[in-house]
Amino acid sequence: MKFRYAMVCSSNQNRSMEAHSLLKKQGFDVSSYGTGAHVKLPGPSLREPNVYDFGTPYKHMFEDLRRKDPELYKRNGILPMLKRNSSVKLAPQRWQENAADGSFDVVFAFEEKVFDMVVEDLHSRDHALMKTVLVINLEVKDNHEEAAIGARLTLDLCQELEAAESWEDSIDDIIAAFEKQQRRKLLYSISFY
Repeated sequence: MKFRYAMVCSSNQNRSMEAHSLLKKQGFDVSSYGTGAHVKLPGPSLREPNVYDFGTPYKHMFEDLRRKDPELYKRNGILPMLKRNSSVKLAPQRWQENAADGSFDVVFAFEEKVFDMVVEDLHSRDHALMKTVLVINLEVKDNHEEAAIGARLTLDLCQELEAAESWEDSIDDIIAAFEKQQRRKLLYSISFY
């Protein structure tokens, strides 16, 4: 594979991790992140989310929720999701604190608010490398079914980018073909860092 990829959602739990898991299995050089202030998982009600700090191991979250209400968190898919996540990496990471991880060629965001935060963060970084990075937003609802669909679509786009002689020269055509075939609108930005 030619490129380094980053998958980014709000909490580095569902959408970014589903895509991270799939791309990793396919041999891509991929990492994943969240942009939120904290990691939030559904709780017993909308007003009672489970909130963790970035860096809290997925296994710790799994044990905590299994202790609180194993039936609820199994039924709503949170325990299986955390189990998958812990097989991919140790803990959720925050995009804004990832500078030590090096640079990426392509960054996928899965909601417009996250896309905006990634682009803004890239613009605020030291541009010493002046390395081009492609940031793409593929809007994906934050549920398990949509995350799985979004991951497959992300894989398709990554394969198109890898196959291109020069993504910089063919990105408009790649995006247009994807939008026509999938009937999904993409946002994208070319940034530097």
